[in-house]
Amino acid sequence: MRLPRVSIGCALYLAGIASHAFTPAAEQIPILRHADDRNVSAGLFTELEELARIVDISYCVGLTSWGISKPFSCLSRCSDFPEFELVTTWNTGPMLSDSCGYIVLDHGKQRVIVAFRGTYSVANTVVDLSTVPQEYVPYPGDDDDESSNAAYDVAEDIIAAAGVHQKRAITKSAKCENCTVHMGFHTAWLHTRDKILPDLLQQLLIYPDYQLNFVGHSLGGAVAALAALELKGRGWDSIVTTFGEPRVGNKGLVKFIDERFNLTNREDATDDDQQMKYRRVTHIHDPVPLLPLTEWGFVMHAGEIYISRPDLIPDINDLKHCVGDNDKACLAGQDSTTADSAGAATVRKRDLLTSVEAEVHDVIHEPWGIPSRYKLWQLFFAHRDYFWRLGLCVPGGDPLGGGGKFGEGPNGEL
Repeated sequence: MRLPRVSIGCALYLAGIASHAFTPAAEQIPILRHADDRNVSAGLFTELEELARIVDISYCVGLTSWGISKPFSCLSRCSDFPEFELVTTWNTGPMLSDSCGYIVLDHGKQRVIVAFRGTYSVANTVVDLSTVPQEYVPYPGDDDDESSNAAYDVAEDIIAAAGVHQKRAITKSAKCENCTVHMGFHTAWLHTRDKILPDLLQQLLIYPDYQLNFVGHSLGGAVAALAALELKGRGWDSIVTTFGEPRVGNKGLVKFIDERFNLTNREDATDDDQQMKYRRVTHIHDPVPLLPLTEWGFVMHAGEIYISRPDLIPDINDLKHCVGDNDKACLAGQDSTTADSAGAATVRKRDLLTSVEAEVHDVIHEPWGIPSRYKLWQLFFAHRDYFWRLGLCVPGGDPLGGGGKFGEGPNGEL
């Protein structure tokens, strides 16, 4: 009997209705850090788990949710953060070249946090990421003169009331040689900055001692990367944390990101890893960080923290620091399009990208819009499982968000 045609997003959600409860991350953290310098510290583990909840709240912003209201309340995990004060939310639309999220003040830890929401569908992501690159010019570029910056001026009376009498000077960015960026991500940031920069710059001036933090999941991680680069050009250092971030650009842009965030210094990642300026968290079997493809000219940047456990919940032993841009001991080991350590082309095909390609074909051609094999559903969960199962604005977060491999039932069925 044929079932009614349903969207892939709906099918993926219905695929994993039953799951076990998530154990609080604080109960999993050992007192001492492991001797292996690839392991993350307990402090960083705790921080990443918290940021996963913070970015999960961004899924409350959009056309299908009730949103976030002041001071900071929503249907999801907002009650976990009583010291948060909402500044604003934004939603520029549903397309890849759009963005949505929120800005919040954390008065407890003295942070200004900008959270970028991701995508709901791995299938749509794979299709959307098939795009041509365009030239990347760091801020301030040829079109970013003082007159254009005037659009983001903060009212003088607000600045004076906060005791801030001089705006931060715009710094001249280093040149980004032969840099290209994903057109969709770049357009998404251009759409977003007009919405958020006035509020963001105002809060940074009012609270000059607060640390600027960007956090994003999926496509939101790519927009967070471009946002952080521009704010750095404007004179503000930030800490960036992304979960399942796709490849933003080519080797030139990756080199620029590595240099701007000091990602080539291994000591920065091991001696006190909470001081890392960029944490790019990936998860085994998540295909999105391997996209767009290497053959299209896209590559990963450094700063990767790899979760090797396929199902929830991760322990501190399941997270490790990766070395450089293309560590084969991490997610890059599942990319069949890159060269091996000896420089020769990899002959043995790995499963991940091949599986995605096959499943997307099924999504497009199957009469129900559901793949005949369930691999894509598993990949969907892999892309959502970062400490919690991200992506659904309901009380306490997604009820699927703990235990069970990719939402499987007791007999391994979806």
